Amino acid sequence: MSAASPVAPAVRVVVADDHLVVRTGFAELLGTQPDFTVVGTASDGAEAVRVCRELSPDVVLMDVRMPGMDGIEATRRLAASGTAGPRVLILTTFDLDEYVYDALRAGASGFLLKDVTAERLFDAVRVIAAGGALLAPTVTRRLISEFAALHPKPDASSEAALSALTPRETQVLRLIAEGLSNPEIASRLTVTEETVKTHVSRVLSKLGLRDRTQAVVAAYETGLVGPRSHGRA
Repeated sequence: MSAASPVAPAVRVVVADDHLVVRTGFAELLGTQPDFTVVGTASDGAEAVRVCRELSPDVVLMDVRMPGMDGIEATRRLAASGTAGPRVLILTTFDLDEYVYDALRAGASGFLLKDVTAERLFDAVRVIAAGGALLAPTVTRRLISEFAALHPKPDASSEAALSALTPRETQVLRLIAEGLSNPEIASRLTVTEETVKTHVSRVLSKLGLRDRTQAVVAAYETGLVGPRSHGRA
């Protein structure tokens, strides 16, 4: 008999929301999944930061609007921990929310609406925990595009960072911003998926970014990709 495959450790989750019913509801819902462990909850951003530093979760469900320290500042502080910090999944009541855009700029890996279905929530947490980025092409890119228009002038440091990319890396960054997956980029450029993964890794490293969501924000804010407020997402 062959040895059984090792069981992956459960994804450790913290839920931060100032409304007790919402906080408890999400925690209980996530607790129904055998591959999740809710290790803590928080009622505001400051408590979220403290709990995360104490318990080292993999993923934080973070309400964007909370009294005192909001989800944006909490996300910024957790993202400052670098790759050792948890991935942040923002919770919001409506999609085209400048607070959500600011949270993505601060380091969040994606966002979900609070009326999300249970299966969508579970899938999102698994994607984020695996190091992916929650890029819903018709929502996240539209939000980034519209609010990036409010920051039309890239700063010198952003432009300098882009100049460090090779022409092919710049091309890959542009395609990431269009919402293409690695297999789609590989097909577009007629290269292997492994080659694309290497390019994506180098882009993130050179720009000091954690994931693809941050790459999309950077592509718009540096002017590499222009906002398309009136076109399709």
